[in-house]
Amino acid sequence: MGLKTYVKESYNELAHKVSWPSAQELQSSAIIVLIATFIFALIVLIMDFSFSLIMKDLIYKLLH
Repeated sequence: MGLKTYVKESYNELAHKVSWPSAQELQSSAIIVLIATFIFALIVLIMDFSFSLIMKDLIYKLLH
């Protein structure tokens, strides 16, 4: 299979066989991803803050 055939078949499949999501579906998916990312970042922030306090309070006091 040559490059020309590959490009033709790829275009044909993308143009006629793939079902593309609507703009509304894309917007809904983007909002869900944004919310999930925010929640994940918040969890990481809380964990980081907690471990930082543990390291400063417990470990530092034990070593000094």
